[in-house]
Amino acid sequence: MSKSKFEISKESGPHLRLASLVGSWDGSTRTWFEKDVLADESPMRGRITLIMGGRFIRYEYTGTIQGKPFEGSMTWGYDLSNEKCQCAWIDSFHMGTAIMASEGTETGNGFSVLGSYGSQEMPEPWGWRTELEIINSDQFILRAFNISPEGEAAKATETIYHRF
Repeated sequence: MSKSKFEISKESGPHLRLASLVGSWDGSTRTWFEKDVLADESPMRGRITLIMGGRFIRYEYTGTIQGKPFEGSMTWGYDLSNEKCQCAWIDSFHMGTAIMASEGTETGNGFSVLGSYGSQEMPEPWGWRTELEIINSDQFILRAFNISPEGEAAKATETIYHRF
């Protein structure tokens, strides 16, 4: 009997790569509100679990920004049928009461997804690119970039995590 695409992916594909992140993580997050002007640097704690039989990972995190606590959650997955990485993100600081859905591709050492955000006060939505870079089994980096309606990208956050 041959293996399913999902079984193969869990053994040697994108689902294995996502599963390699399962565990508890300590890190440091840097945040920029203006291009190249560091606004905050603070500790971050994250936890990643497998959900739904390894189809997805759930990344939950807590930290502070400018001295105020915040928390968030991301669900990451890889849609084998469409060969796309997908992510749904919520948090108590950046997203407010919205859910950002993002979609993208595998990279050489992780995943890159693109979503957008806006409000009634914003005439055009802004893009938000999230990059998950797996350095090794004990370190990964999560970066996010604001993308203006004109297409200019600027780093917004960067968290460097180490397994504990």
